[in-house]
Amino acid sequence: MEAIRTFWHTALTDAAWLTQARARAYIRILFALSAATVAGWIALSQGGLDLQHKPLGTDFLSFWAASKLALAGHAAQVYDIARHAAAERSAFGGAEAGYSAFFYPPFYLLICLPFALLPYLSSLAVWQAITGYACWRVIRAILGASGKELPLAMLAYPGVFTNLAHGQNAFLTTALFGAAILSLERRPILAGILFGSLAFKPQLGMMIPIALAASNRRRSFIAAVFTVAALAAATVAIFGVDAWRGFFATSSLARIALEQNWIGWEKMQSVFAAVRLLHGGIAFAYIGQSLGALAACTILLLTISKRPGAEAEGALLVVAGMLSSPFLLDYDLMLLAIPLAWITRNALRFGWLSWEKIVVFAAFALPLVSRVLAAQAGIPIGPFVIFALLIVVARRARGLACRPARPELNTVLQPASAP
Repeated sequence: MEAIRTFWHTALTDAAWLTQARARAYIRILFALSAATVAGWIALSQGGLDLQHKPLGTDFLSFWAASKLALAGHAAQVYDIARHAAAERSAFGGAEAGYSAFFYPPFYLLICLPFALLPYLSSLAVWQAITGYACWRVIRAILGASGKELPLAMLAYPGVFTNLAHGQNAFLTTALFGAAILSLERRPILAGILFGSLAFKPQLGMMIPIALAASNRRRSFIAAVFTVAALAAATVAIFGVDAWRGFFATSSLARIALEQNWIGWEKMQSVFAAVRLLHGGIAFAYIGQSLGALAACTILLLTISKRPGAEAEGALLVVAGMLSSPFLLDYDLMLLAIPLAWITRNALRFGWLSWEKIVVFAAFALPLVSRVLAAQAGIPIGPFVIFALLIVVARRARGLACRPARPELNTVLQPASAP
């Protein structure tokens, strides 16, 4: 019995079985399967609708319809479900293809505005290509010269496929977050502008002002505030006050959708959704979410106080921000590419710590398995894996902050086992 316990403890803590050769093989296999799935999914579609009669890039239909209404001078109607649904149906000649709600503030209309200038499928392709390339460049910059196989790992990351399938904006949010983190030290004002531009997805940015204030990055903080104010003024000037009135009038629908399982708790990765999936009450779910957010914020602040550097702080900020939001869907897991890239780069340089490999492996696979496990087995693993990644990022960040100037004296980040 003791031998079995030792075997599993070693397999999980050191994960020596996850060699570089095996990791390369897994990545190549996963990339090939993902590419084949995407190709088959598109090839079997007819008129832009898949075999389930859903549009390719399902959620993008909501953005395209919002663009159509805004270009016609009716931005406020984006928040009128009947008119927004009619605009969605127009993409397929009036055919019913389901409905994708638009819960975004008018900030996002500035991004959506040109979408309807092209037919739906062409617009979807351009959207995914531009935002996907931006995301690729940012993750590649975080990885640095960490290895030839790592860019392929980014393409094989299941979060890429999930975002492509939904036609969502996770490529964009990842690119903005990552570019802001990379700019924090040398271009703090640009970093603030990029952080402020994330106002279209406020649920993912709740930790940004806290982190910037705690790390005394005043120029970035002020730039972010002014960017949000400028974007608000621009939306009023372009779309009118009625667009904001429409947003606030229907904002309660997002809360109802969360609480009443309109979206599907199995699709969500938050503590709130995990509690509800496990049959906990709404009040208990909000308490659990608040405690999770408080724990994430505490770890973030304690780590930032050690001054580990912008990229370490940024990786931690991303994970803490994800844990703070009750409204976190599986396509948002694309953001995990930032801390995963940062951990991998530093681990290849300084060595892997105990438990790191297995947590990185679990986080990498999370978008592939989280919805299936939640839907089929009622096991919501999302918030647990994300919290484990938060601990791993915080530990490595604190280790880097304490690392002696002379590399030969470094005992903090020695490898737990050969990578």
